[in-house]
Amino acid sequence: MTAVRPGQPHDCVVIAHGGGGELMGRLIREHLLPPLRNERLAALTDGAVMPWSGGDVVFTTDSYVVTPLEFPGGDIGRLAVAGTVNDLAVMGAEPVALSLGLILEEGLPLETLDRIVASLAATAREAGVEIATGDTKVVERRTGSTALPPGMFINTAGIGRLRPGVQLGLQRVAPGDVILVNGRIAEHGLAIMSVRSGIEFASKLRSDAAPLNGLIARLFESGADIKFLRDATRGGLAGVLADILETSGLTIEIDEPSVPLSATARHAAEWLGLDPLTVANEGKIVIVVAQRDAPRVLAACHAHPLGEDAAVIGHVVERHPALVELITRAGGRRIVQRPYGEELPRIC
Repeated sequence: MTAVRPGQPHDCVVIAHGGGGELMGRLIREHLLPPLRNERLAALTDGAVMPWSGGDVVFTTDSYVVTPLEFPGGDIGRLAVAGTVNDLAVMGAEPVALSLGLILEEGLPLETLDRIVASLAATAREAGVEIATGDTKVVERRTGSTALPPGMFINTAGIGRLRPGVQLGLQRVAPGDVILVNGRIAEHGLAIMSVRSGIEFASKLRSDAAPLNGLIARLFESGADIKFLRDATRGGLAGVLADILETSGLTIEIDEPSVPLSATARHAAEWLGLDPLTVANEGKIVIVVAQRDAPRVLAACHAHPLGEDAAVIGHVVERHPALVELITRAGGRRIVQRPYGEELPRIC
C-alpha cells in the first residue's frame, strides 16, 4: 500500500481517507459537506435529532451498487436518493430525511466523487428531503481487479410521515380495478445496458431515475381512492404485477398496445433479447384504483412532468386460474411471469 505523507495532495481516494484521521476530515470537509450542508449534518454528530409531532412514521433502507457509476440520465447518487424517496412515497408517506452511507474504493477519482455528491445533493433538493446524517468508509479495490474502474457503493435509509387517511395494500385490490403506469417503461435498465462494455449501441435512451413524491402527492390530492402503489424497479413491471397476482389471487389483463414504451426502448430490448416488462425502472409507479377513479388519477398524472405519458394499461378480473396475461397487438394472449433470476447485470 502506498504510504501517505502529511500534506500530500490527492486526486483520488486512498485507503487513508477512511482512517479517521486528518485526511478523512479533509475528505468530509472539502468533498461531502459543501454540497450536502444543512444544520443537522454540519454538526457531524453520531445521529440527527428530528422534530416530530405525532402520527405514524415510515422507515426504509436500500443499497445501491450500480455499474457504471454514471450513465445517461443519472448516476448512483441520483439513484440512491430517488430510490429511497420513492420507497417512502409509495407507502403513502411524505419523505422527510435520509441517511447517507458511502463505501468508496481506493483509487476513485475525487472529481468523480464530487460530481456524484453534487448530483445526490441536487436530487435531495428536488425531492425536498434533507440528508440528516451519514457515514463514510474506504475499502481496498475489489480483489485488486483492474477490469473495472474504482467504484463506490451507497446505502441510504429514509424516514417519512404517513399521510392521514391513506390506506394502501394489496388486500384492497378487487375485480374491476384499473391498473395504470405513469410513463414509458424499461428506459432505465436499457440506458445502463447501452453503456456497458461490449454491448453498446447507438441510442438516445436515458435513465428515468427521479424522485416521485411530488407526483404521488398529486395523486392523493386528486381525491381518488388509491388502493395500491409500487415502484417498478428490479423485476420491472412484470415483478409488480406478479406481486399483485400472488396476494390477490386475481387475474390481471394487460393490454400490450396501451403499455407506454418508446420505439427506441422496444428496439433496444429486441436487440438484447429482453422483455421490456421485466426491465428495471427507477421513475415508474404502478397504480391500482377503482375504475371510477381512473380518470381522476390519469388527469393528475398528466398534469405533472413525471406523468405526462401515463396510461391505463390493464384491469383486474375474476378468473381462475389466476394469471398475468398480456393481450398482444395481434389479439393473442401471453402469460407474463416474474423473472426467475436477474436477466441483466446488476443495475440498481
